[in-house]
Order: sequence, then C-alpha cells, then structure tokens
Amino acid sequence: MSELVARTGRHQQRYEDGFRLIAGCIPFRFRNMEENSGETSEKIVEVLMINSTSGPGLLFPKGGWENDETVKEAAIREAIEEAGVRGDIVHFLGHYLFKSKTLRDEFSPEGLCRAAMFALLVKEELECWPEQSLRRRSWLTVPEAIQCCRHPWMRQALEDGFLKWHDSGMTSTMNCED
Repeated sequence: MSELVARTGRHQQRYEDGFRLIAGCIPFRFRNMEENSGETSEKIVEVLMINSTSGPGLLFPKGGWENDETVKEAAIREAIEEAGVRGDIVHFLGHYLFKSKTLRDEFSPEGLCRAAMFALLVKEELECWPEQSLRRRSWLTVPEAIQCCRHPWMRQALEDGFLKWHDSGMTSTMNCED
C-alpha cells in the first residue's frame, strides 16, 4: 500500500475567467540505444504515458491546480499521484486550452480548462503510488506517443511544445510563473 495519498475534491481548485486551471507534465527520460555489436551509439528520448480511466488511449499526468500550491508543484504532484514518478521540471511547454466532457461545475459550466504543461525529467519511478491500482505506465518514443495520445491538446503539447524544445537542443531556460 502506498504511503502517498491522492488529493480529491475541488474545494481548493483554481479558476480564472471561466476556465478550470490544470497543471500537467510530459515525463521523459533518456535511454541508451545499442547497436548490433552491443556498443552504445546514441541516447533516445522516451516519454511516459498512463492509461485513461475513462476510455481508450494514453495520457500525460495532469490535474487540477489547487490554491495552496504553485503550478509547478501541482504538475509534480500529478506526476507522483497518477504516474508514480518523481523528477525535475526543466521546461515550461506552454498553455493548452481544452473542453472537458466530464469536469463541469458552477465555476466552469462549459467545462473549459487551461492546462499549463511542463517537461519533467524523471529521476525516480516509485514502486507504490496513489493511483497505481487505476493506472498503467508506458514508456514510449515520441512518434509512438503521438500515435497513442488520446487528446488532441496533449498531442499538441507533445508536438508543438516538447518536441520543438527537444529538437532545439533542450537549451532554453525555464520560463513560467510559480
């Protein structure tokens, strides 16, 4: 059993201009690619995705940004709760808008959401985490992840945010409010 417990409820949820504020991340790692001779040739990047609890396809960890935490803290918390990984936020990928079919309430009656997405360099995979009975982890190459991504806005975060940053040499600095 996990000593970590997932937060539930919406009493501390942040809203702005009719949007529910979401924090999420694209967890990633580098894996050595081996040639036929057994020698290491290059490092490839893999991203971690989790299954959806409400249908087919894979997702990146994300959830509500609460009043008692920064947006980066919320993204890190979601990575721990949903995917069972710890790491360092290394880049802000952007804000992505979407409409939730299930998360409608008095503060966002149309289900509008604005997600702040980050690149999270994974340092540790936990053996036990709060949602492990609901979630399966899958390490994928970026092209595989693009194919498996359930939501268009997450695919956009992967292609227009993460992949562009990765292809630029991952040199740009962290650029986001706490």
